[in-house]
Amino acid sequence: MTTLEVEHIDPPTEFDEIERSGFSVRDLLNEATVALTARPGRTLLTALGTVLGVAALVATLGLAKTAGSQIVSRFNELEATRVLIQPQQDRQGGNNRQNRTTSAIPFDAGDRLQRLNGVVAAGTKSDVQVEGLARSVPVVDPLGQNEFQIPVISVSPGLFAAVRADLSAGRFFDDGHNERGDNVVVLGPAAARRLNVTRVDNSPAIFIGEETFAVIGLISDVDREPDLLNAIIVPDGIAQQRFGLQAPAEVHVEVDIGAAELIGSQAAVALAPNDPTELRVSLPPAPRAVRASVEADVNSLFLILGGVSLLVGAIGIMNVTLVSVLERTGEIGLRRALGATRRHIASQFLFESAALGALAGLIGTSLGIITVVAVSASKGWTPVLDSWLPFAAPVLGAVIGLLAGTYPAWKASATEPIAALRAGT
Repeated sequence: MTTLEVEHIDPPTEFDEIERSGFSVRDLLNEATVALTARPGRTLLTALGTVLGVAALVATLGLAKTAGSQIVSRFNELEATRVLIQPQQDRQGGNNRQNRTTSAIPFDAGDRLQRLNGVVAAGTKSDVQVEGLARSVPVVDPLGQNEFQIPVISVSPGLFAAVRADLSAGRFFDDGHNERGDNVVVLGPAAARRLNVTRVDNSPAIFIGEETFAVIGLISDVDREPDLLNAIIVPDGIAQQRFGLQAPAEVHVEVDIGAAELIGSQAAVALAPNDPTELRVSLPPAPRAVRASVEADVNSLFLILGGVSLLVGAIGIMNVTLVSVLERTGEIGLRRALGATRRHIASQFLFESAALGALAGLIGTSLGIITVVAVSASKGWTPVLDSWLPFAAPVLGAVIGLLAGTYPAWKASATEPIAALRAGT
C-alpha cells in the first residue's frame, strides 16, 4: 500500500488574506496615512482631545510625584522632629489643657528638656481662661463693637523656636519678661488684624479685660501649632500671676532627626521623676508609612483626573472616526466591490485610529513633561518623573485610539458593496 503524505498548511492569517485580496500591508499603511493627512485640520482637532488627556495624565502624575516628594519630605521633616508631652487623662476624662491643678508638667519644663542631648528647642503651651474681652482702645464701647473674643495662650519663651514661629515685626518675649511677669504679648496675624495692630515701633497696647499689655511682636507664620495664628500669646509668668494658671497644659519639643525615640523615653523622667507615668509622650509616626500614605492619596486623586481626561479624548476619536466612516461609505463599498475583505477595511480604520492615538500620546507626553518641568522650576522644586512614563504614555494613547476605533472599524467592515451605489459612487 502506498502511504499518502499530507502537507500541513497553516491557517491563513489576517495579513495573508489581505495579500490575497490584492492589497498589500504597504497599501494598507499608505491608505491609512493618506486618510489621516487628507484632512489635517480635522485630524489635529480629533487628536486634540487625546493630546490634552495624555498631557493631563503625564503632567498630573509628574506633578503628583514631584509635589508628593516635596510634601512628604516636608511632612517627614516636621513630624519626625516633633515630640509632644501631655499629662495623662484625669479621672473625669479630661486632658488638662485648661487651668487644671493636676498637671505634672512644671513651668521650667523647657529648661529641663534642653539639657537632654538631641533636644533643639522646647517650650510649654497652655490655653488660658480670662475674664473680659480683648480690645485695642482704652474706652469700652457700650455696644461692644470694639471688643473681641480672642483666645489667649500662655507659652514659655522656648516654644517659639519649638513651633518654628516667624516674626513679621518686633520680637518674641524672653526669659526676663517671663520671670518678671511683664505685661507683654505677641499677636498672631489673625488676632492682630482684629485688633487693628499693624506695627510695633509705635509701642501699641491692647487690653484684656481691664489689664493693659504692650504688644512687642507680630507673628507672620508658624510651622506647627496653627492655633497660635489666631491668638494673643502671653508669657507663662503673667498667666500664672494674673490669670491663675496652675500648671502648663503641654510641652512641645523639637528634636534632632533620629532622636525622637530617645527623647520620648527620657522626657517623662526628666519632667516627673517621682512618677513618670503621669505624663503621656506622643512620638512621630513611622516615616515610611506616612510617605506611602501621602503618595498613595495624591496619586489616586490625580489618576482619576487624568483618567477622565483620557476618556474625553477617546470619545472624541470615536465620534470623529464614526463620522469618517459615514463620509467614506461610497469609498468603502467600492473597495469591497474591488475585492477588499472585511478584515482589510477593519484593519485600515483600526490602524488610522491607533496611529492617531499614538501621535496624540506622543505630543501629549511632550506637553506633559514640559508642564512638569515648568511648574517645578517656578516653585523651585526638583522635577520627579517615573522613568517608564514617557514611554508608556504614547503606547497608552495608541491603545486608547485602538479601543476608540473598534466600533467604527466594525461598522465600516460591515459595509456591503451595494452601499457604493447607494452613496452615489
